[in-house]
Amino acid sequence: MGEVLIVALSLYAFAMVSDRLSMSPITAPMVFTTIGLIVGTGGLGWFDLDLEAVSVSILVEATLVLVLFTDAIRIDLRALRHQATFPARLLAIGLPLAIVFGTIVAVLLFDELTWPEAALVAAVLAPTDAALGQAVVSNQRLPVRIRQGLNAESGLNDGIMVPVVTVLLAIAAAETQSSGYDVWGEFIIRQVGFGLLSGVVIGLAGGWILHRRAVANHVEGIYRQLATLAVAAAAFTTAELLEGNGFIAAFVAGLAFGHIAREQCEGISDFTQDESELLASTSFLLFGAVVAGPLIDQLDWQVALYAVASLTIIRMVPALIGMTGSGTLLETRLFVGWFGPRGLASILFALFVL
Repeated sequence: MGEVLIVALSLYAFAMVSDRLSMSPITAPMVFTTIGLIVGTGGLGWFDLDLEAVSVSILVEATLVLVLFTDAIRIDLRALRHQATFPARLLAIGLPLAIVFGTIVAVLLFDELTWPEAALVAAVLAPTDAALGQAVVSNQRLPVRIRQGLNAESGLNDGIMVPVVTVLLAIAAAETQSSGYDVWGEFIIRQVGFGLLSGVVIGLAGGWILHRRAVANHVEGIYRQLATLAVAAAAFTTAELLEGNGFIAAFVAGLAFGHIAREQCEGISDFTQDESELLASTSFLLFGAVVAGPLIDQLDWQVALYAVASLTIIRMVPALIGMTGSGTLLETRLFVGWFGPRGLASILFALFVL
């Protein structure tokens, strides 16, 4: 129970100074990760949980499902078709190249990593997080195309990377375990196949039924929001029961739901924002206490160099290549490349892998 008290007090204390901090470079993820480092097993030892604890698993799964689903429903597939060039270049060219560059750098820096393991590290760190730079993305002085493009990229790359991380994790496991590639090949097919199937079916069915009932005024406002979250939970659990990947299902369900029940998505954003912020802040604290803190003494120049490279050249060079020929200024392409902080998705993927 002490861990719950620490989380509650940390949230309350941050809330008391949140307005003042909103005008500074200090963000909530920085604060909660620092608190985790101080109170965790690598610091004062007040936050004593291990990665295999049930509470940790539930928190990670719930947060990642909510993040993936809400990111997906915010994406209007109809509108995206008319302004897809910008994010499409970053996702179709920049994202794969970032994984390739990240893999090569990891192999060069870490002799103990195999190629699949290095690729897994690169994939975990590939997603961007526009929420960490919300002050920039929401700045009206920034051209609309740039703001919308970065938001669309951030919303889509989390879901795109789920099957990539799953496949690379299976390949890396196959190299270190005796079960072989055939067993892990079947695992990949089940994970991706049943994940996609569950997401499409439940997202479309749940969205269609909710939309029909809501239009007929048979659903109260608060229950529209709760029913939407229920679709995310149903997609995740159905996929897991079928031995598929529930995270893939949650993202695909969000895309399907948002496509067929766009009118019902308007009220879900504010409702989920508070829940997402709560779970995200707790996840950052957990990351500092359970992951980063105990490993801080293993920080060496290779790890530090890879961290810097991951935030700069591994993101910026692929973005520059992807944006070549887009008609944008060099300054714009450099800005887009620099705007690539790793955030919640990377932490959740890392916890998932661990």
